[in-house]
Amino acid sequence: MKVVNGKHIGVYGVIIKDEKIALIKKNGGGYHGKLDLPGGGMEYGESALDTLKRELMEEAGIEVNDAKLENVYTNTIKWQMTEDTIEDLYHIGIIYSVTSFQNELKKEADGIDSDGSDWYEIKKLDLENLTPFARRVVENYYK
Repeated sequence: MKVVNGKHIGVYGVIIKDEKIALIKKNGGGYHGKLDLPGGGMEYGESALDTLKRELMEEAGIEVNDAKLENVYTNTIKWQMTEDTIEDLYHIGIIYSVTSFQNELKKEADGIDSDGSDWYEIKKLDLENLTPFARRVVENYYK
C-alpha cells in the first residue's frame, strides 16, 4: 500500500437561520457520508472571499452578500484514495460566518462531491456524523 501526503486549503461558510445550520452531505473523499459546511477548495489566484462566494453558489445555491472571517481550522485525515493508495491529508479550512445571503438552499446534489444541502437543527445534530470543521463550529455555537 502506497501512502501519499496531500494538502487541501478550503473555504467554508457557516449559515445559521432559526437555530438551523446549512450543511451538505459529502459523497466522496475522506469525509464521505458526513455532513459538512458548504464550501471547497481555492482556485489558483482566487481570494478566500471569492472562493466562499463561488463555492456556496455551486454547492448550496446561496449568493453571499456579506461574510465575516471567523477562524482557520486544521485537521489531518488518512483515507483510502484508491485501491492501493492512502492519502495522509493536511486539511486547512478558512471559516466564514455568512451574515447576509440571498436565494433558497439548493437541495439537489452538485454533481461533484455533494449529495445536496439542507437545513439541520443544531441541537439535534449527531456530532459523530459531522466533518471535523463542522463539528467545531457546532460545538463553538453553544459555548
